[in-house]
Amino acid sequence: MKKILFILSSFIALTAGAQTAEEIIQKYSANIGGLEGYTKAKTAKLSGTISVQGNELPITVQIVNGKSVRSDIDAMGTMIISVYNNGKGWKQNPFAGATTPTDVTGGELNELKSQSFLAPSLMDYKGRGHQVELLGQEDVEGTKAFKLKLTNKDDTKVTTYYIRTSDYLVIKSETERDMGGQSMVVETWYSDLKEVEGLKFFTTRTMKAGGQEFQAIKFDSIVLNGSVDEKIFDMPR
Repeated sequence: MKKILFILSSFIALTAGAQTAEEIIQKYSANIGGLEGYTKAKTAKLSGTISVQGNELPITVQIVNGKSVRSDIDAMGTMIISVYNNGKGWKQNPFAGATTPTDVTGGELNELKSQSFLAPSLMDYKGRGHQVELLGQEDVEGTKAFKLKLTNKDDTKVTTYYIRTSDYLVIKSETERDMGGQSMVVETWYSDLKEVEGLKFFTTRTMKAGGQEFQAIKFDSIVLNGSVDEKIFDMPR
């Protein structure tokens, strides 16, 4: 009888302590400002540097929330431009052979689309039609984390998020990407949380593949609800 009571009490304790994916996401969302706050913001302008192969290059990202995004990287006087605008995308990257504006399609377009939203995909997964699954907990370099799998509605691409159990903040995410013709798991590590008008943003994102860092973005300035000229998103003809 005592053994049965012990098993029952243990089961009740485990059930009471278990959390669903939705509950974890709600706590994560609340800790960085909440979905409503991110949705209300109209525009954003982020300025900083991107580090690639030992070079630090200026980067500017301008967003009309949920509609458009444009990033400009100044590579020693040569501009690398990526744009998403209301369902369509274009880019100009002379280093990749695109010396004139070129249409963006497929997975690259979906990636740009996700960047047009200020709210992280995980926070607004329901509104965007994505699917989320809790895969349990995992140790991330000595830190306990919830492991959440997000499947993108547009292309079924999977991104795995690791959320610290102690404060419900994202530590890193993982997704498969084409790296020079080879599919590799790319890790994005998030750090340097900064509050702007009640919303919290990770101002440093470090990307790794095969355990090696290959890119880091650091934003020194984030301005919300400023003026953004929407003509900058139009593809030059």
